[in-house]
Amino acid sequence: MQPASPSRTALRVAMRRAAHQIYDARPLVLNDPIAVPILGDTYAEELRRTPTRPDRPFSVALRAFLVARSRYAEDTLAHAVANGVTQYVLLGAGLDTFAHRNPHPNLRVFEVDHPATQQWKRELLHTSSIPAPSNLTYAPVDFEHHSLPEQLHAAGLDSTIPTFFAWLGVVPYLTLAAFRATLGFITSQPSGTGLVLDYGQPRSALPFLEQLAHDSLASRVQLAGEPFQLFFTPAEIAAELTAFRAIDDIDDIEDIGSTEINTRYFSNRTDALKILGAAGRLLSAWL
Repeated sequence: MQPASPSRTALRVAMRRAAHQIYDARPLVLNDPIAVPILGDTYAEELRRTPTRPDRPFSVALRAFLVARSRYAEDTLAHAVANGVTQYVLLGAGLDTFAHRNPHPNLRVFEVDHPATQQWKRELLHTSSIPAPSNLTYAPVDFEHHSLPEQLHAAGLDSTIPTFFAWLGVVPYLTLAAFRATLGFITSQPSGTGLVLDYGQPRSALPFLEQLAHDSLASRVQLAGEPFQLFFTPAEIAAELTAFRAIDDIDDIEDIGSTEINTRYFSNRTDALKILGAAGRLLSAWL
């Protein structure tokens, strides 16, 4: 992300979540009544231009992946809440709207992001007259100047009890050192803590047509000032988790690709919404 500027990739993700509410067949994979209102008049025209053409299958597939990862995070969070978790941390929250439609009365939500992105989000919420929920806390973190643990503790996170972390749309933009530092913090939390993240496989692991789609997306995020940096194969990310003692045994981790995601969230649809290829994966782990 460019210094002192809100995240352009956060806007692109929010656009696709909103487009899902408008253009895709029911039932929706992610039912988000805040996704369109948060964009307001500011981005209404841009939302109308969101690609929906069937001859652009990778664009539709990207939208499918983005709504599926949010749904997967919220489904996994519900499991954590059922087991007594009362704290939810969104790392790189962007324009995520979960806190404004939170169905768990006792769940406290912490949104972590760059101060410029959080200020932009709060301005959009104010302009659209969307009230701030009482159980939402913003934890602004500029990673060049702030410590994630210190900022979360200052915001009121209780590190003596389990927490659920969502780390969506962030890992590909990190350095390996930054990834390991954040993973180390998460895995230092108490037993019962959960984590969900998405990650991308390296270009070399993809077939030719997916390499072209990868190159196109990488070029767009590069132009937005937020280049891709970090990719893993499933074996590589499993090794990273094991190194940080994130799992006690294999039963504590789920790593799913397009086949599993399509079966879980896109079966028997009346439209063409589904994930294509093998690039993006979803992972959850428990301490």
